[in-house]
Amino acid sequence: MEEFAYILDYLPTGMSGSGMGKKEPVVYAVGDDEFKLFILVPKPQAVFGVGDRVYIGKENATNKRDVIDHVKSRISYSELTNNALAELEFAITTIVKANEPRFLRFFNEAQGISVRKHLLEEIPGLGKKSVEEILREREKQKFTSFADLTERAKVKVPEKLIAKRIVEEIESPDLKRYLFVSK
Repeated sequence: MEEFAYILDYLPTGMSGSGMGKKEPVVYAVGDDEFKLFILVPKPQAVFGVGDRVYIGKENATNKRDVIDHVKSRISYSELTNNALAELEFAITTIVKANEPRFLRFFNEAQGISVRKHLLEEIPGLGKKSVEEILREREKQKFTSFADLTERAKVKVPEKLIAKRIVEEIESPDLKRYLFVSK
């Protein structure tokens, strides 16, 4: 279950085409653990902006929801607004950077899928030569940071490569493998 989400878009007058009744303001967001997409309803007079990380978990004494009133619904990639689509990769890159050990573990522990293909090849921008270099370097010593991965294995901006894969997984409901997104 998602505890926190990053705000992708805010519609202060609600969603278009939602009937003639009272329109409530809504927030489009992506969860920072399983990358689920949501429409959230903000609390009245709450102050927030696009890119902010907000608590959406169960309300309790230690993590009180101070910005979000409730989760309106889970949505699919195709239901995001144009602004939310434009912000999605930035938000996911922020999440990946904030959780570097989690995603670095993937580079340190990913295994072969078959004799001819390695799980690392599922990352956009990593071909066979890049994967071979990563495998050679991690045999010597596990990677300790994205900077270490970049320096030793010559992988340019690994957080962006991971973010592109996550967006691909969110966007495509029929991929063969999901590495980071909960389905």
